[in-house]
Amino acid sequence: MRIGKENLIKINEYLWEIPRSFRGDMQAPARIYASEEMLDEMLKDRSLWQLVNVATIDGIKKEALVMPDAHEGYGFPIGGVAAVSYPDGMISPGGIGYDINCGVRLLISELSYSEIEPHLEDLLQRLYREIPSGVGRGGSVKLKRKDIDDVLNRGVAWAIENGYAEESDPEHIESGGSLDSADSAKVSEHAKKRGSDQLGTMGAGNHFVEVGRVDEIFDEKIAGIFGLKKNQITVLIHTGSRGLGHQVATDYIKLMQKAMPGYGISVPDRELAGVPFSSKEGQDYFTAMSAAANFAWTNRQLISWEVRKVWKSFFGEKGGLSLLYDVAHNIAKIEEYEIGGKKEKFIIHRKGATRAFGPGHPELAGIFSESGQPVIIPGSMGTASYVLAGTKEGMEKSFGSSCHGAGRRMSRHAAKRAVRGEELKKELEKEGIYVRVGSIGGLAEEAPLAYKDIDDVVGVVAGAGIARKVARLRPVLVIKG
Repeated sequence: MRIGKENLIKINEYLWEIPRSFRGDMQAPARIYASEEMLDEMLKDRSLWQLVNVATIDGIKKEALVMPDAHEGYGFPIGGVAAVSYPDGMISPGGIGYDINCGVRLLISELSYSEIEPHLEDLLQRLYREIPSGVGRGGSVKLKRKDIDDVLNRGVAWAIENGYAEESDPEHIESGGSLDSADSAKVSEHAKKRGSDQLGTMGAGNHFVEVGRVDEIFDEKIAGIFGLKKNQITVLIHTGSRGLGHQVATDYIKLMQKAMPGYGISVPDRELAGVPFSSKEGQDYFTAMSAAANFAWTNRQLISWEVRKVWKSFFGEKGGLSLLYDVAHNIAKIEEYEIGGKKEKFIIHRKGATRAFGPGHPELAGIFSESGQPVIIPGSMGTASYVLAGTKEGMEKSFGSSCHGAGRRMSRHAAKRAVRGEELKKELEKEGIYVRVGSIGGLAEEAPLAYKDIDDVVGVVAGAGIARKVARLRPVLVIKG
């Protein structure tokens, strides 16, 4: 059985639905945020079939959702969002991903592009030397056993205590950079060993550190609240929980696949393995996932520390970098939403989807209570990235969720066949984008043509009203593993 356009109902210009009647095991409809052109692309891989599978999981409420950057993933499609009843609905590691709390943070500078332009080449070299990148690459911070448990249990609070963060940083991080639900005792020794030397490291694949400049402001009022202005320099950091998070996912997927029959759970795809959230296995996974999320926030915090050191050495007193926001896009959270006039708690799975809370949400403190949460959307290294703001409308439409990036349209192998890394590097330099990369082959895998058009993706999100465009960033320097 295939999914074709004839199986979809067009709700509006930006939203489509596969009705619950499409397949007998669906417990909710499946909804897709996309333009018609994007929908045609999605129909070429398994992403919508995976979304239908998500609509079958025990306890799913309202609808299974996918964002316009959707593509095929493990179990859930990348870009998937699912609200599951709390506390007895299913939690599935496939709905969070192997890179737990892969996410992004944006640092902002008072410097303009003209002030850093004379230093671009030296700045790129220094940042590349300071930030360890590449598969399995360790960092300068080596954690003892007590330290790693501390990081897993406390997150960014550990970084502040040890001099790696500014006191104001937690106010600008989702959940303050620390989930109270974390329990390091539920993380395996193998996972801890894999993470022991990986704090402050970027890894490989699509992870990066990017120096950019603000090239367009769309909402002057919110940009002013965020402290963004045209031609300002920014630093975007994209990475996650590294080998530690991957091992947590691996450990618990195996455990859940064995435990499912005992709970009478069957799924249409073994990659959707899951157990009741309230079960021992469900609670153990949630606390281990929370610990891995704390590790990821601390990882991005230490990379920020490395970047801030370099910045200060180049620009002295003007070399401060303040944190605008840090947000996860691979995580499960317990959140409250109103459905049918009744407020309920849900287990929100976001996999390749970004939290996007609207103005007035109780979790947003200070300036963000008025503006809505900053939503940081990286594009490809040759195009642009966006800063958005969450909306009240999005709280009702998408469980306070938005896209997480441009989204792949081409596999890594296909990109390597289509692009030569050295030629791509030269093309980027002609456009004023300077790249340092550990592997030229890896550079080809991340070529802009391998990704959807970020302007189109963000256009759907803004058009649907689930987040508001605030500013666009253009890359200047890119460091990849």
